[in-house]
Amino acid sequence: MQDCQPEPGAESVFATYVHPRDEVFAEAARGNHWVGVQTYTRIRVGIADGRPVEIAGAGPKSLTGWEYYPDALGGALRRIAGVVSETAIIVTEIGIATDDDHQRIEYTRAALASMQEAIGDGIDVRGYLHWSLVDNYEWGDYRPTFGLVAVDRSSFERTPRPSLRWLGAQHPSRHR
Repeated sequence: MQDCQPEPGAESVFATYVHPRDEVFAEAARGNHWVGVQTYTRIRVGIADGRPVEIAGAGPKSLTGWEYYPDALGGALRRIAGVVSETAIIVTEIGIATDDDHQRIEYTRAALASMQEAIGDGIDVRGYLHWSLVDNYEWGDYRPTFGLVAVDRSSFERTPRPSLRWLGAQHPSRHR
């Protein structure tokens, strides 16, 4: 469930884009104990020949090629909360594939701030799970390093990154 945003003029086709991709599943979860939200980026939706099209962001990209857009978490939470109504939300995945751990910290800091703003707006968020604890096999490759802990693929040695310590030091009350 990414932070899908209609470009000006594409509002008429926006539902055609988002409904079959994630809102149909969110609707099915309405009334359950909770629904999980996984988000990593923003998807800008434009219009071409009367149909929705994805518009690439011009800014920095992660190792997966996704736009660096940490505010996607707050946007996705707001959009999905509008679909699931009173159903609680748990953030089941959020992270960034990067080989720059300072960037990982800044992305996570901004994503948590956008989540806190959504909670302040009344979105019922009950939990947060960061993706991922360790670097792993992602989408057919070991290159997109999401982990708070680096893994040496030769020795399998695990090395905690500064982002692990930083995230562990964040007190939950700061994000309510």
